Amino acid sequence: METVSSPLARKSAKFSYGKAASRSMVTARSWIFGAIAVTRATMSSRVIACVMAAHHTRPGRVCQHVDKLSASAILGGMRSPPRDVDATPVAWREAGPADGHEVAAVVVLLHGLGGSRISWEPQLTGPTALTGHWRVAAWDLPGYGASEPLPGAGVTFHDLADAAAGWLDALGADRAHVVGISMGGMVAQYLAHRHPRRVRSLTLLSSSPAFGLDGTKPDDWRAARLAPLDQGLEPADFAERVLRAIAGPGISDEAMDGQVAAMRRITADGLRRSIDCLVTHDTRPILAEIPAPTLCLVGALDEETPVAYSRHLASHLPHGTLEVVPGAGHLLNVEAPDIVNRLIRQHLETV
Repeated sequence: METVSSPLARKSAKFSYGKAASRSMVTARSWIFGAIAVTRATMSSRVIACVMAAHHTRPGRVCQHVDKLSASAILGGMRSPPRDVDATPVAWREAGPADGHEVAAVVVLLHGLGGSRISWEPQLTGPTALTGHWRVAAWDLPGYGASEPLPGAGVTFHDLADAAAGWLDALGADRAHVVGISMGGMVAQYLAHRHPRRVRSLTLLSSSPAFGLDGTKPDDWRAARLAPLDQGLEPADFAERVLRAIAGPGISDEAMDGQVAAMRRITADGLRRSIDCLVTHDTRPILAEIPAPTLCLVGALDEETPVAYSRHLASHLPHGTLEVVPGAGHLLNVEAPDIVNRLIRQHLETV
């Protein structure tokens, strides 16, 4: 795993955005930004050695030794089954330790542009889920799934950050670990800046410091993504085509089916408002003011938000680190759930 430390640990790494892999801006491959996550499983000794070594070596080191889960990892903690909470204005899905077991803290998961609360199933269920130790909740973005849209004709990142802070109130959480993927990682950055005392830590998956770093023009990108909606199609009509275009080659059929189901829960109006919002993203002026310890995770094969984007985040956040996951694309939390969950778990346990 490649590791980059923040400026407080070393001098900032040299950085060049460069161009993303050559491709048409109107193809599905450049269509979407992603989602967010966390875990509780015990790592095998070889994985522990690998991940810990990555934090004590020079930037650019890539770990090649990641084993499958050991028997002890599969046991994990006792967990309650996920449940859907269709509250207003924000609805969510959550799971955690079984009744009678201690809850360490709240972890919130913010999905991406084409996701919803069911985008996070590997983090909520299964042998490596984060829910054996933490109460983990995944929201439906306002206007998505069962959540009410925000008032007004449009939505801004500040609006979404404030809505997320209000959701923490609904969860009864003064502070939370915040995990976001793609657009959800963008919302998480604004949340941590506007409400710093509410955020215990950040984990940013497949995210970015600003829109258009590869030269993409906002109007062109927006027009291409709105075109099918303008033709009367719903997100469900093109979900699989879009998601397959941005995923890495190793994604399982089960993981893809889950992401398609998540995108089918989005309405055309909800997606349209998020597309309009996403092109305004730029946290570069405020990154140095975000105090939360931050883990940046990115797939080595991600062409939507390439490694360079996460490297910039990790290098410019005061307490940022970077891990690059080999073989994974943009849908990182479901393409490499065991590795992602291990790394998130380690991050949460050290902050």
